[in-house]
Amino acid sequence: MRKLRNILIFLVCAAAIVCLVIFLGNGTQNFHAKYEGVDLSADVSGIGRSDTYTGYLTEHAGEGTGRETVLVDVLSFDGDAEVREVDGEKCVYTPDDSFVTWKAEIPEAGMYEIRLSYQATPSRGVDIERELYLNGSLPFSGAGTLTFSRLWTDGGEVRKDNQGNDVRPSQIEVFDWQSVKCTDDMGYVVEPYRFHFDAGENTLAFKATNEPWLLREIAIVPVTETIGYAEYLAAQPAASMSDAGRKYLTTVQGESATLRSSPSLYARYDRSSPATEPYSVYNTVLNYIGGDPWNNAGQWIEWSFVVPEDGYYEISVKARQAYQRGAVSARSVYIDGEIPFDELKTISFDYNTSWDLLTLGDEHGAYRFYLTKGEHTVRLQATLGEMGTILKDLEDSIYRLNLIYRKVLVLTGVNPDRFRDYNIAKLYPDVIEAMDLESKRLYKLVDDTVAITGQKSDRVAVAQTLAVQLENFVNYNERITQQFANFKDNITSLGTAMQNMSETKLDVDLLVISGEDATLPAIHDGFVEKALHEIRSCVASYFVDYNSLGDKFDEGDGDLIEVWIVTGRDQSTVLKSMVDDTFTPNTGIHVNVKLVVADTLLTAVVAGNGPDVVLSLGSWFPVNYAMRNAVEDLTQFADFEEVIAPFYESALTPVRYNGGVYALPETQEFSVLFYRTDILEEMGMEAPETWTDLIALLPTIQGNNMSVGIPYPDITNVDMSIFNSLIYQYGGQIYDEDGKRTLIDNENGVDAFKLYTSLYNDYGLPTVYDFVSRFRSGEMPIGLANYNTYNTLAVSAPEIRGLWNFTLFPGTLRTGENGESVLDRSVHSTGLSCMMIATDDERIKRDSWEFLKWWVSAESQVRFGREIEAILGSSARYTTANRDALSQLAWSASQLHTLQSQMEETVGFREIAGGYSTTRHMTNAIRRVINTKEDVRETLLTYARTINDEIRIKRQEFGLPLD
Repeated sequence: MRKLRNILIFLVCAAAIVCLVIFLGNGTQNFHAKYEGVDLSADVSGIGRSDTYTGYLTEHAGEGTGRETVLVDVLSFDGDAEVREVDGEKCVYTPDDSFVTWKAEIPEAGMYEIRLSYQATPSRGVDIERELYLNGSLPFSGAGTLTFSRLWTDGGEVRKDNQGNDVRPSQIEVFDWQSVKCTDDMGYVVEPYRFHFDAGENTLAFKATNEPWLLREIAIVPVTETIGYAEYLAAQPAASMSDAGRKYLTTVQGESATLRSSPSLYARYDRSSPATEPYSVYNTVLNYIGGDPWNNAGQWIEWSFVVPEDGYYEISVKARQAYQRGAVSARSVYIDGEIPFDELKTISFDYNTSWDLLTLGDEHGAYRFYLTKGEHTVRLQATLGEMGTILKDLEDSIYRLNLIYRKVLVLTGVNPDRFRDYNIAKLYPDVIEAMDLESKRLYKLVDDTVAITGQKSDRVAVAQTLAVQLENFVNYNERITQQFANFKDNITSLGTAMQNMSETKLDVDLLVISGEDATLPAIHDGFVEKALHEIRSCVASYFVDYNSLGDKFDEGDGDLIEVWIVTGRDQSTVLKSMVDDTFTPNTGIHVNVKLVVADTLLTAVVAGNGPDVVLSLGSWFPVNYAMRNAVEDLTQFADFEEVIAPFYESALTPVRYNGGVYALPETQEFSVLFYRTDILEEMGMEAPETWTDLIALLPTIQGNNMSVGIPYPDITNVDMSIFNSLIYQYGGQIYDEDGKRTLIDNENGVDAFKLYTSLYNDYGLPTVYDFVSRFRSGEMPIGLANYNTYNTLAVSAPEIRGLWNFTLFPGTLRTGENGESVLDRSVHSTGLSCMMIATDDERIKRDSWEFLKWWVSAESQVRFGREIEAILGSSARYTTANRDALSQLAWSASQLHTLQSQMEETVGFREIAGGYSTTRHMTNAIRRVINTKEDVRETLLTYARTINDEIRIKRQEFGLPLD
């Protein structure tokens, strides 16, 4: 028996070794035979986009470039613009949402690049966005998403707080001219865009989709190739440098950058390595730059340096790419605003968890840069390099795969019958052909990626999985229906992988500019140094209070309040920086800021150890604390009405109680309607204005086996916003005026309840779905979602950019007070708020009120929103409740108009004693009607009585009137 067991163990081990060898072998497997001899540029009719840049270049293949630069008369234009004079020079100002056209006389037909000289103007501080039209039309989709960066720098010197920690200065904008060529906003196309111009008169127009600008030059220039290093070196003069010049060495700290393209590229603190300069584990020391925010192609950081004499110098970068194993992070190098030679277009930094000092050069040695005596600049700009082409092809592939999925979806539905033969090959031969071609394209993408990175990472493995799956679908058609859900999941995974592959994060500790005989500094990052570092870090953890942020004050330091914030460390760090550099200097009130968990607030307040002010609490906190006399009524302050003027009443509704207001709004969120413009156009439909319109679209949408997303109160996310909105649109309310009973059982509530439940019972809308995923694939071309979903889609779904939009929440037509028909777009809103804990100390009340006023002011909210977006990216765009601040955040003119229009029709959810039962029992009522198909009216009336009983019990508990 034992012998048999040993034999089995040996066989299992041998099998495991064989499988491992096969797996490792596949890691370097080449799929060249799969696609050899196949025209991968061919398209299957109806499967793909016709407006791509690749297609545009194919259309104009073989065309040469012009030989002359054409300067457009920028002052001669047609459209909404004005001539201005800046620094004695005339230029053109084009406002937001403008459309301005120029004429250009081109001597020779061919392909050209477009160079612009522009300057940003004081506005919302976000990147400038333009659509470029040539002879009346967009030449390709990328021309509709041109992005132009602004200039940012530190707003002052780094200061230290009273704990010895560095406090980074705020970022301020620099208004200066920039000269750039029109390029791909995603960075997939590394070279500048090439545009076809006919000989003779052409028109060129810019539509301002976001932010105004000043334009002083439009140049249509021939396509030029950058010279190589050998040619560059041969063109430089001979230099006889002194011994001191040849041994010259200067170090430029990464955190001392002079200019950057984004306010998020500021100095940061690293205490993970003993080799970071400067180094400390006890204090926050700003010692590097870049990191997570330096993530997108086109972002750049610039440093200034001085050399003592004319001659040749070398440039080294101490950098660390510890973010993506099996990937490289690439940068283009600009010296004095230009890329000197072709090899500097892409400098790669391999994965390494330690700092590495990379001297710019090739296998023959370091590059020699000829620099004249004096000041110069070096700029590192994020680029995708060779990965750009792969990511562009991958984006196109994902779009085509989603089209394939939707075509099959029309026939089979989301859950095909595994035992039915759908005859897909006969009904949709183009789909099978497209699957075959796409499989080969994906195999080639895998090979190309491995050739660049040197290994097969988990990200590109998703492409291989899809290639194999598509190959199986072609050979065995029945597997399409068997693996249809898995096919969709793989497409989603490929989209996520593409997003991860496009990341190009990099840390920069310092740059070294040195003469040819200089000795470069060594990096001390060995075992001993790391061990000592870990010991120091362990010791520091016993003495450093990581929850206390910025300047820390004691009771004897004058006027002092304590503020707790319950969101995240990034938010609390920004808040403390704003307090220390603005609020305290202007008011003389010191503030201790602490980052806490919301659950700790109640016990702290009960024990008498609570804060004076709490920020970013959910909407139910203020009224629940007010019932217990634990927060201050803010109407007691003389300037209260002035402070709440920038807020809609809907933002104040959740914090009102018994005639008082117990908090001030910070954020306000509400739903809007998202829609896929390409799919609706394909089906001949427009975005619905009313619920009747939406229901009328369902037969067509569902006839194509697609669906519409309406939030449902499921177990993981109890979302009652749509049902509440319908109650408001039908003219109803959730509670009576005194908050003594619910009114959802009146006719308005019953009608709203019938419509809401009928969406699932009668029209078959899904109750559980991933909206972002289905919206990307096109399976759900219309959906209602919180407006901050825009930020998620903008970041996570680059393959559908320009193919979707959002608009106002669907309304209900009803008769107004004057007898006329009114479209009511009322929508439920919610948000975070800040409140003052109850106190008898008048000084603390006064100081806390000053803080709350400052915090919710437009100036503070705009700065906070911009800095948070700068740190966390556009997916974290701040949803401020201050309508004056909203207009200054990073929304385009059309998006802002939609949000402002919808914000005017928001309705806040009242908090009352026992109000928690309303959401709980209405959720149960909705689920009961949908899951067990019980009578709508009887179910609603039954749960309304239960809600009223709960409200009565709670009012009795708090000594409130019952009748």
